[in-house]
Amino acid sequence: MWNHAAPDHWIYGDDDETICRKKFELAVSSRLREKPINDVIIEMGRSFLGTEYVAHTLEQPGEEALVINLRGLDCVSFCENSLVFARCIKKGTTTFDDYRAELQFIRYRGGIIDGYPSRLHYFSDYIFDNEQKRVWRNVTKSLGGVPFRKTVNFMSTHPDSYPQLKQRPAFLSAIRRQEETISKRELVHIPKENVAEAAEKIQNGDVIAITSDIPGMDIAHTGIAVRQDGKLHFMHAPIMGSKVMITPKTLAEYLAGNKKQLGIMVARPLEP
Repeated sequence: MWNHAAPDHWIYGDDDETICRKKFELAVSSRLREKPINDVIIEMGRSFLGTEYVAHTLEQPGEEALVINLRGLDCVSFCENSLVFARCIKKGTTTFDDYRAELQFIRYRGGIIDGYPSRLHYFSDYIFDNEQKRVWRNVTKSLGGVPFRKTVNFMSTHPDSYPQLKQRPAFLSAIRRQEETISKRELVHIPKENVAEAAEKIQNGDVIAITSDIPGMDIAHTGIAVRQDGKLHFMHAPIMGSKVMITPKTLAEYLAGNKKQLGIMVARPLEP
C-alpha cells in the first residue's frame, strides 16, 4: 500500500521507513562508516539480495513526486538505493528524512524535482549529472573505453509507453530537448569483447551500465561490480519474476550471452 506524506512531494509504502531504519542499524552494527564507500555499496547491495524485481515503480499518476520503494526494485533503483544508503552512511546522516533527501539529490537533475522531465530518465544522463554533482567519476575512458555513438530518442519516439508523455505534450517537448543534448555528448563504453581484459581495473562497488543496441536507447541494464574468488561478477535486479542476485557467471561471460548488450560504462563512486 502506498502512502502520501506531504502531498505531491513524496510517496512511500507502509514498510519503507522500517526497512530504511534496519539498513542503517545494519550499518552501525557492522561499523560500515569506517569502510571505503565502494565496500559500503557492496554491503548495502548484498542487503537487498533476494528482493523481488518490480518494474515501473516510479511511474505514479499525478504530479511528479519522489517515490520510495524498498520492497521491490528494478535494475536502476537497486543501484540507486545501494549508492544512496552508502552515501548516507558515510556522511553519518541516517534518518529516513536524510535518506529521502539523498535519494532526491541522486535521482533528479541538479537534485531538484521540477516535474516529470526533471527526473534523470536516461542512464547515461544519470551518470553525467551525478558526475557534475561529484557523486562519482565516469572512469570508462581510463579503463580502455572507446567512443560509442548513439542517437538517444527512445522516449520521444515511444510516447505511448510513458503515461506522463501521453497526457502532457509539454513534457514530450522537454524530453525531446534533453535527448538532443544527450545525443551531442561523446559517449564512451568498453566493448563487451574487451571487458575480460578491463576486469582487473574495475573495482568492487563500481556501478556498471550496459550499453544497448536498441534504437534510441543508451543503456539497457545496470548493476554493481562485485568480486568473488578474485573474479568480477555482477550484482543486479535482473528481470520480471526474478530477485536481486549475483550472477554465477563472470561479468564478461554474462555480457557475452546477450546479443543486445554491447558493452559497459563504469561509474566509480566518490567519498561524500
